[in-house]
Amino acid sequence: MTAAAHLDIDPRGLATLTLNRPDVHNAFDDQLIAHLIDLINEARDDKRTRVLLLSSTGKSFSAGADLAWMRRMADASRDDNLRDARKLALLMETLNSFPAPTVAKVQGAVMGGGVGLVSCCDIVVASEAAFFALSEVKLGLAPAAISPYVIAKMGVSQARRFFVSGERFSAIRAAAIGLVHEVVLAQELDAKVLQVIDALLANGPQAMRAAKQLVQVANPLQVTPELAEYTAGVIADLRASPEGREGLRAFLEKDAPAWTRASSSAG
Repeated sequence: MTAAAHLDIDPRGLATLTLNRPDVHNAFDDQLIAHLIDLINEARDDKRTRVLLLSSTGKSFSAGADLAWMRRMADASRDDNLRDARKLALLMETLNSFPAPTVAKVQGAVMGGGVGLVSCCDIVVASEAAFFALSEVKLGLAPAAISPYVIAKMGVSQARRFFVSGERFSAIRAAAIGLVHEVVLAQELDAKVLQVIDALLANGPQAMRAAKQLVQVANPLQVTPELAEYTAGVIADLRASPEGREGLRAFLEKDAPAWTRASSSAG
């Protein structure tokens, strides 16, 4: 059985963490989340690690939540949903607080939790063909667990727009709002990422860790335990709510959710 994610550390100290569920566009489920936490911690604890590269196989970086997982959690209790949401929040914090520089190589779809992963990386290089969306509201949900990291990356003004609109936006727009740092042609993505990694490996490893920590400490948008618990509660409530269940039903059945039919008849 092929691993859903794997970690490789080369002699230079480059730790490459690869999402490997291309058949479902590298979507998250509870097992992948737990596996990613373990692999990130493994890379952190390995003294060889100087840079962490987050990449993925297939057409998409990550399409967000796995549909089977979402269906299962919609039928779960609030307590189960709360535990599940805490795990996703822990994944984001584990990546966000990684002590060495982190780089994301992005192609294709970057949806929901995939945007969260990108937001937790220090440097993001994207193919011009990549596209992004915080589309949770279309399912009657909200980008809760990832929200502190996304807001810290793109800013309050942009989050106010994209959290409520759920619209797709291009890699160029992602760069304009600070979510992405470099946008290149698809055929140049690998070369550009290697260039970024080479530049990082030429720097003092302890100096980079200290520089990264400076930014973390000075960041006014700190993720406190209280904030993490609040965001977990938001998604736990929404997943099992009538609106969340209706949004998922409509999506799975390729139907319009009830709230769009109600607004149409009102008009």
